[in-house]
Amino acid sequence: MSSSARSSRQSPKVGLFVTCLIDAMRPSAGMAALTLLEAAGCEVVVPESQSCCGQPAWNSGDKKAARAVAIPFLESFDDCDYVVVPSGSCAGMLAHQLVELFEDAPNPHHRQQALAIAAKSHELTSFLVDVLGVKSVPGQIQGRVAYHDSCSSLREMQVKDQPRQLLKAAGAEVVDLDQADTCCGFGGTFSVKYGDISGAMVDSKAEDVEAQQPDLLVAGDMGCLMNIAGRLSRRQSNIAVRHVAEVLAGEMSAPPIGAGSISSSPIGSSPIGSGPITSGKE
Repeated sequence: MSSSARSSRQSPKVGLFVTCLIDAMRPSAGMAALTLLEAAGCEVVVPESQSCCGQPAWNSGDKKAARAVAIPFLESFDDCDYVVVPSGSCAGMLAHQLVELFEDAPNPHHRQQALAIAAKSHELTSFLVDVLGVKSVPGQIQGRVAYHDSCSSLREMQVKDQPRQLLKAAGAEVVDLDQADTCCGFGGTFSVKYGDISGAMVDSKAEDVEAQQPDLLVAGDMGCLMNIAGRLSRRQSNIAVRHVAEVLAGEMSAPPIGAGSISSSPIGSSPIGSGPITSGKE
């Protein structure tokens, strides 16, 4: 897209990459991301042609399969100023690994498309804070909220302070985990290949979360969230787990992650179990 075409629009055109896990397991997080971007003044499109970014196959060493999956993705965001992702791991795939995936592709156009996508891809909270300079959010929440730093968000996308700034802007009392930046043990196929190690890691993470006694645990990656929520549930914990976008957008009607079979009440006034959290929109 030419610079003159961009300058003719007042609002940046943002392509929202929903991700496979959010599409299949937590569409409310995708809707919350849309709410946040529109509230920040963006023109948001969600291309129906978007596919998996190829990360599972890439992480498993199957470059051919990853490339075949990702080619349709390359065509989906050509006319967008930015690609924004409510996931640090998928954002990392776009911003870093996608170029490597297509560096020796037979079609040179695919290489150029991968370079273009990498240059304009951002994790959601980083985009809101670092690119748009967002200081306030639609959601309002009261209570103790802990944030888990996913490996890819922190190490690939340099996301750390941004979600915490936005949570504080929403009114949360943000509490620090002792090991906020320690892997929860999910790691995609790692949790399948090395189940015992993964289980020990998520037990350690759950113990850390419980020790801080938050009302709510949030993060920006669904893999981490499902992993930690599952372990907290097995430990009979009352700590609710949500995607950070849901909290920031005030989109709290869906049950907490992993709590669908535990509580049929939507979370609007309190989390699963007891606690002082209240939520809403400005």
